[in-house]
Amino acid sequence: MFVPSARRIEATILHADLDAFYASVEQRDDPRLRGRPVIVGGGVVLAASYEAKAMGVRTAMGGAQARRLCPHAVVVSPRMSAYSEASKAVFEVFEDTTPLVEGLSIDEAFLDVGGLRKISGSPVEIAERLRRKVRQQIGLPITVGIARTKFLAKVASRVAKPDGLLVVPPDRELEFLHPLPVDRLWGVGHVTAAKLDRRGIATVGDVAQLDETVVVSILGPAAGRHLHALAHNRDPRPVQVGRRRHSMGSQRALGRAPRSREALGDTLTALIDRLGRRLRAARRVCRTIVLRLRFADFTRATRSHTLAEATSHTEPILATARGLLAESMPLIERHGITLIGVTLANLSNDDAIQLALPLGRQRPEALDASLDALRDRFGNAAVTRAALLGRELGPSVPLLPD
Repeated sequence: MFVPSARRIEATILHADLDAFYASVEQRDDPRLRGRPVIVGGGVVLAASYEAKAMGVRTAMGGAQARRLCPHAVVVSPRMSAYSEASKAVFEVFEDTTPLVEGLSIDEAFLDVGGLRKISGSPVEIAERLRRKVRQQIGLPITVGIARTKFLAKVASRVAKPDGLLVVPPDRELEFLHPLPVDRLWGVGHVTAAKLDRRGIATVGDVAQLDETVVVSILGPAAGRHLHALAHNRDPRPVQVGRRRHSMGSQRALGRAPRSREALGDTLTALIDRLGRRLRAARRVCRTIVLRLRFADFTRATRSHTLAEATSHTEPILATARGLLAESMPLIERHGITLIGVTLANLSNDDAIQLALPLGRQRPEALDASLDALRDRFGNAAVTRAALLGRELGPSVPLLPD
């Protein structure tokens, strides 16, 4: 639901973000890892401690490259159940702090603490108490940014990392924002930053100085208007409680090793199987399937297709995604691929009732539900496709509820 509020004149939005989450959980649970560079994940880096990041290690980097950069790093296997438990404990602290919590992922959330001054203190006092409770009760470092808008609170937490607290006073917002590099704006990745750099636009202030029509001419209507508004800290969005997702996605970093068409197809199939199960568990249906690719030169591409009818069934979604992958193979063969992802978009609620029939007599639309029930009872590995047997398809990353 949307939480109505008047135009904010005080910095009351908190963006709370756990630091190097997976790696911090590993360092918390194994004292021998504290103060040492830690890499979570062997083939592809899922997370790196700040000690490893200082040596150039980054998320989604190939494991071999990460070990060359940081040969003394300790490499640990991911423990998704431990990360999920830690996330739940942290969100309990968030919800004890304020009823207005909007989760963004398992390790970050927006909190609106407006109106709590009389019972809980100032936003800074609330943030200090939150950070102290997360450290003492859960044993993890967390950074908090405080600002008048969600966008600026998130920017503030990024600037304050690691393990910091930063408040942006309303009368100094643009003074804080404009000197920052342009990639601090939401939506500015490598490609957009390169486009802006070619025009001599390096900072947020450079964007703010341009007329909106100029930014639109460079980036297009949607992105141009969006970035121009953010450069002036125009972000009216309230913290949303109980917000249902407009999309859901999953991805897998592949490293830099060459991948055959068959191997990519198997990875795509595993992603779709997981997403289909999430979709049905959330009682949602989707119409649009988006394939997301990242190449070895750090460029990206997306391909999408919208179905005639919304569905939650795996096979039509998988068939569509396979078609998008086939269209993209020339690009993949030319540039190499380091990440493949799928997003299911145009989601809506599914109120249809699935009939429980014997497995051998089920219609295609009921078969998915039966397979989901078997996996719920016996585990994800109990029922899988023959093509995926024995293949390493990566861990299931814990997620917020859909």
